[in-house]
Amino acid sequence: MSGRARGRARGRARGGTEEQQARRPGEAEQAATVPPPPVMPPQETQAPPPASGRASYRGGAREPRPGMASGECPRVPTAELGAMTIGTGEASEVGRRRREFRYVEARTRPAHIVDKRGSVGNQLPLIANFFRMERAPDWHMYQYHVDFNPVVESKRMRIALLFQHENLLGRTRAFDGMVLFLPVRLMQQTTEVYSKRKTDDVQIRITITMTNELPPNSPQCLQVYNIIFRRVLAMVDMKQIGRNYYNPSLAISIPQHRLQVMPGFVTSILQYENEVLLNCDISHKILRSDSVLDLMYDMYQRNQNTFHDEATRSLVGSIVLTRYNNRTYRVDDIEWDKRPDDTFKLHDGSEISYRDYYKKNYEIDVQDADQPLLVSKPKKKDIRRGQKDNLYLLPELCKMTGLTDEARADFNVMKDVGAHTRVAPAGRIQSLTSFVRQINSNENVCKEMGGWGLRFAQDLLNLNGRILPQEKIFQQGGELSYKQEDADWSRDMRGKQLITAVSLDNWVIIYTRKNSGQAQDFVQTLSRVGPPMGMKISQPIPCELTDDRNESYLSALRNSITPKIQLVMCVLPTNKKDRYDAIKKFTCVDRPVPSQVIVSRTLNKKQMMMSVATKVAIQLNCKLGGEVWALEIPLKNLMVVGIDSYHNSSKRGHSVGGVIASMNGALTRYYSRCTFQHSMQELMDGLRVGMQGALQKYHEVNGSLPERIIVYRDGVGDGQLPAVAEHEVPQLLDSFKKAGGQEYNPKVGVVIVKKRINSRFFARAGQQLTNPPPGTVIDTEVTKPEWYDFFLVSQSVRQGTVSPTHYNVIWDTTGLRPDHMQRLTYKLCHLYYNWPGTIRVPAPCQYAHKLAFLVGQSIHKDPSFDLADRLYFL
Repeated sequence: MSGRARGRARGRARGGTEEQQARRPGEAEQAATVPPPPVMPPQETQAPPPASGRASYRGGAREPRPGMASGECPRVPTAELGAMTIGTGEASEVGRRRREFRYVEARTRPAHIVDKRGSVGNQLPLIANFFRMERAPDWHMYQYHVDFNPVVESKRMRIALLFQHENLLGRTRAFDGMVLFLPVRLMQQTTEVYSKRKTDDVQIRITITMTNELPPNSPQCLQVYNIIFRRVLAMVDMKQIGRNYYNPSLAISIPQHRLQVMPGFVTSILQYENEVLLNCDISHKILRSDSVLDLMYDMYQRNQNTFHDEATRSLVGSIVLTRYNNRTYRVDDIEWDKRPDDTFKLHDGSEISYRDYYKKNYEIDVQDADQPLLVSKPKKKDIRRGQKDNLYLLPELCKMTGLTDEARADFNVMKDVGAHTRVAPAGRIQSLTSFVRQINSNENVCKEMGGWGLRFAQDLLNLNGRILPQEKIFQQGGELSYKQEDADWSRDMRGKQLITAVSLDNWVIIYTRKNSGQAQDFVQTLSRVGPPMGMKISQPIPCELTDDRNESYLSALRNSITPKIQLVMCVLPTNKKDRYDAIKKFTCVDRPVPSQVIVSRTLNKKQMMMSVATKVAIQLNCKLGGEVWALEIPLKNLMVVGIDSYHNSSKRGHSVGGVIASMNGALTRYYSRCTFQHSMQELMDGLRVGMQGALQKYHEVNGSLPERIIVYRDGVGDGQLPAVAEHEVPQLLDSFKKAGGQEYNPKVGVVIVKKRINSRFFARAGQQLTNPPPGTVIDTEVTKPEWYDFFLVSQSVRQGTVSPTHYNVIWDTTGLRPDHMQRLTYKLCHLYYNWPGTIRVPAPCQYAHKLAFLVGQSIHKDPSFDLADRLYFL
């Protein structure tokens, strides 16, 4: 079964209380200083379905959800207040934004790395999606501490009292209730002013003390830059949805699939190698054009008996958007017994129904009085902020975001969506430059930015990258010839033998009577494509089933697998996940043997049979311990390790960590282990056991322990970087020493691999703009001064813009120069045997991902150690 097909089958892979306002249902807690958003007109709704579908689609009463008494209504507490005002005293949600933005990056650059730039390769002029922030050479920002006497608890009141002195402070300022930022320096070090509180006519003394003169690249300045820019985005009619900004008025409809594509931008302002830059990239929000309630109508009309189960399966875990406030929420449950006419308490103690609330605050008339409510549970950060109760959302007012598994498996849907979301380099550059020029030409933006003495450059950043030399790829009989810009050598492999071919002498094929013809034809094709690759594929032991029940497959596996069986192949009539999971669990845990699962529709196209059989034969060879191709690896006694994690679908909050370690000098044979984790400690315990097993196996194979170990750690977000650097790396080093004895002290490098980045790079080809060729390295200008990092474009894409991968070396005692680290990383991107070309991440990371994915989605248990030295998870 191919990786893409398997992914589709499984379903794919974050103050005071004086004047607080009532909490809106389905809305995150607002800071007290934030005025309510403008009332949006109600969205147009489709004509309701027939009365039979509206009045009784719940299918009868349900038991109350555990933990909530029948009829109990939520009381929504008020969150801790926190806001900062920008410009003319208007309030904005800075408390939340501060939590989203990291002001100080963890410094992980090894002390001995003075110059992290490489020199190997040809220079390549590039354009990056960054804009310089322009300001005067002697520009500074001034920070002040503000005290109130007598003490004023309400932040909103403190802001109002201070801003009575606009003549002194000016109209450009930023204040969070305690700290004040100004673009100008006040005349005195300490300034005292007086304001009157209107509520009781009490005079308040305000003491403004200068505490710091901030340079342009200070963390506090970066904080203010981002806050200012978010306000700028609002000035050009962009709406914040999640963390990014979108323009709802430019949404593109795809009516044949009931979808909308809303364009927007993801932005951040940070200190890079030499200066402060605005990173800006195109983003798209995909929405259903119909409401969640419309989807529930469709489900109910298709099958009333299974409605509850289907609705729960389809909606729980999804992300919805409430268009009245442009916020996104995760659906954690469906409260079948709650209705729009149910009431909840406001903070003044009065009660109001959900229906009346939306009519009063948003002028929205709720149409269906019988709809249940969606439940969104508070996240950890919400609980820390004081929100402990659930949020309740009306399906009628919610739209689904993203694409369902069924939509992702539909070629036509992905093709039509991709026509709007896959933007080529030329179109991307045009959109970005037009966006920044629109900002620079807007009168309100110029007034706001000019008050701070800031401006963005009109053009994108120009910089130089390097193209690494093309790697030589070998199979039995010689070197493959291919073009580096294509990054694909599938044609060159034809007729050439694999590096290490394993004969398939004893194996079983299981199929239903309906698929017997396809299975037999496929076996014959396999026997023809195997010998040219060096594989002898004998006739299998056939096992025909009369039905396709899970138990029938398990019974056949139980009766067929003996100690002599090398492999089991199952041809399935459909790609049902539970059947696939049952087969994989049995063959990976209960009776460990490599297995191959193929869906019958993959074998339907006769003209593609040879191609499919060739790819399957290569997979079978890998699962049996063979090797397909190899590269020149000049480093000796080297072990490379890949670590990745994946969500465990059987236990919420738990993850599976995959650990892959190389066992030979060519980096083509691997040992694998996995660990189940709920916390960092569990992850480290699992890594320690996995590394000890890998080192023991390496010693068994090679007769010695590796001199160098380079770990590629995937699955780490920005917020987890300090934890990895401060806790995971020391324990990882300790596990090496304990595994090899007290005198064993290998040279170690730890590299963080990051794929979810917004940096993009473009190359010129004459008058055209194209994607950079594979092998392009960027290690200047847009890297971080506190990191030993680089960007690598390792793969080729035929549509849209290529996404680079960001590598951050957080520990390095290997003695390798930056050129060596970059070239080794690029080499490893050639060694993933499931694709005859380069991939986006090093092969050990991708193997670790495949292992964690298989265990997290299907097995949910530790695979047998008998399979640990083979790539059985491909």
